[in-house]
Amino acid sequence: MGERDDYKFLQIRDAIASINQKVNLIGAIIEFGLPKKTRGTDWFCTLKIIDESYPKPGISVNIFASSMENLPRISSLGDIIQLSRVVMKTHHGEVNAVFNKAFSSFALYEGKNGGDFVPYQCSTRYHHRDRDSKFVLGLRKWLADFQVDEGPNSFLFLREIKEGERANLVCKVLHICEICEHEWMAFVWDGTDSPPLGIETKLENETDNPLPLQVEPKPLPRDLLCTFPTVGTILRVIIDKGNEKHVLHLLTAGKWVRFLNILCEVHEGLWHGVLTPFTKIRYMSDDNRLIVGCQRSYNERLSLELGRIPYWCFPWCSQLTGFTSLTC
Repeated sequence: MGERDDYKFLQIRDAIASINQKVNLIGAIIEFGLPKKTRGTDWFCTLKIIDESYPKPGISVNIFASSMENLPRISSLGDIIQLSRVVMKTHHGEVNAVFNKAFSSFALYEGKNGGDFVPYQCSTRYHHRDRDSKFVLGLRKWLADFQVDEGPNSFLFLREIKEGERANLVCKVLHICEICEHEWMAFVWDGTDSPPLGIETKLENETDNPLPLQVEPKPLPRDLLCTFPTVGTILRVIIDKGNEKHVLHLLTAGKWVRFLNILCEVHEGLWHGVLTPFTKIRYMSDDNRLIVGCQRSYNERLSLELGRIPYWCFPWCSQLTGFTSLTC
C-alpha cells in the first residue's frame, strides 16, 4: 500500500473480500473488549465496528500494542475509529481486521455529537491528512439517524443468573465508586430480582462473625441510596485494578449497557458480577426495546399492591378475599 492508497478508505462490505490485504477502514465502535496480555510481551484488545455498508453484525478488529497504554482508550461507545494499514484475516470462518503495531495506525474521534475533527487519541504512526475530516463527517451524518440493532445475542435477566456461569446482561448503571485503591465497583440494575441464595452459617457464629450486609468498606450515603429503584436487585460489579482506565468512563450513571460474558459469583451471601478478560461491553441506544421493556415492567410492578414482592415468591398470594360459608 503506497502513500496514495492511504487516502482510500474501503467500506467494511468491500474490506471483508480483501483477505490478506492491507486496507484502511473507518467505522463506529459498538463493542469493546477488555485489554488482555498475549502469550508474549504484547497486549491486545478487540473492537467491533460498523459503517453504512455493514451495520449488522459489524466486523471485529484485533489491536495489538507493546503496552496497555498504547491500546485505544475509547471515550464512549459509538465513537469513530480510523484505521490505516490493517490486514484482513479469517479466523474460524469469520473475517476480522488485524492491527499490527509495526505498520498499522489508528485515530479516535468523538461520535455523532462530535464538534471538531481533531482525534482525541492516536497511535504513534498516525499522520493527519486533510481529507480525514471528510470521512469522519460522512460517518457522523449517517450515525445521526442510525439505530444500532443489537442482534440476536441471547441475554439474561438478573433473575436468571446462576453462580459460576457467564451471562449476557442488559443493565442500567446506578452508581460507581472506588472501594479500595484502584479497585472500583459499579451498581447495576434491570428491574428483576436475582435468585435467592442459601446462607451456609451457624446461628451461634453470627455474634462474633456476622454475615456482612455489604462488601464495600463504607455504606453508601443515605441520600444516594434513596435514589436507587425500590424494586429489583442491585448487582455489584467488580472492576479490578488495571481495567479501570478502560472501563470506568464507559459506565455512566443513568445509562444502560450490555455486558457480554460477565461472570456471576456469590461472595458471603451476596451476588457479584465480575469483569473478566473475556468480558465485552456493547453500545445500546436509549430507545432500545429491551430497555423500554425493563422500564415498563418496573413501572407495572410499582403500580401493584404486591409488586414489591420478589419474582421468586411467585405465585403471589391472591389479591381476592375469600369467604367460607358455614352451615349448622
